[in-house]
Amino acid sequence: MLADYLVRGVKAGLVAGVVFGLFVALVANPLVAFADERAHAGHADGTAHEGEHAVEPAGHADEGALSAAVTDAVSVVSGVLWGVFLGAAGFGVAFYFLEPVVPGSGAARSYVFGAAGFLTVSVAPWLVLPPAVPGVERALDPNAATAVYLAATLAGGVASVLGMYAYARVRPSRGRLVATVAGAAPWTAFVVVTVGVAGVPAVPTPDSLPADLAAGLAGVVVFGQALLWLITAGAHARFRERSGRSGQAAGPDGTGLAEAAPAGSR
Repeated sequence: MLADYLVRGVKAGLVAGVVFGLFVALVANPLVAFADERAHAGHADGTAHEGEHAVEPAGHADEGALSAAVTDAVSVVSGVLWGVFLGAAGFGVAFYFLEPVVPGSGAARSYVFGAAGFLTVSVAPWLVLPPAVPGVERALDPNAATAVYLAATLAGGVASVLGMYAYARVRPSRGRLVATVAGAAPWTAFVVVTVGVAGVPAVPTPDSLPADLAAGLAGVVVFGQALLWLITAGAHARFRERSGRSGQAAGPDGTGLAEAAPAGSR
């Protein structure tokens, strides 16, 4: 049974990883390159002498195009690998164990779990380490930043699981509204404690970049991660639906009835 969940998770992550990788290559990378050019242009304007003109070395344009192509290819491959990892670890292993407490039914369950994954893996760390803008160095060294990221992700995961569990327990007896409040309580507490300790997260902006461009870069990061989880959830719901239909069509001998059973009834 776990193998079936892993296969669906990997396939969903593969689909989402391709979309995410293309998004990074076609949208995020050009925006980052533009911001980098603006930053360098601003620096050059402050140091260049009047009347001097920069001369590009021969072949510089070709080297830049090749470098951009390599960067885009690496971005696509990295996006695919990241999507497959999230699909296998999240919608494969984690969904297998947590499915009974995930609210909703059918496709809704995949989307709810995807939202919980986005809150856990992306939003929770951003409360401490906001999306970085190119050209800004973090105050923490890489080891400390990694430790903070993992701790925030773990805390966000605990809040997400507790919220889904609270909703599943309260919904049958108290209704959807009360259950929603109960489900949101762990994450509300997590946000209040985190902001109280670390302060309101703010994206540091380099002096060489306009504030709106820096905000756009951070927004692209947020949108890209949300897109990744949304596509993964949608693909996972689709693969689960196909799996259920194939189980129902297995034949009159009863084969596949367990696969076609409602989610969470294993």
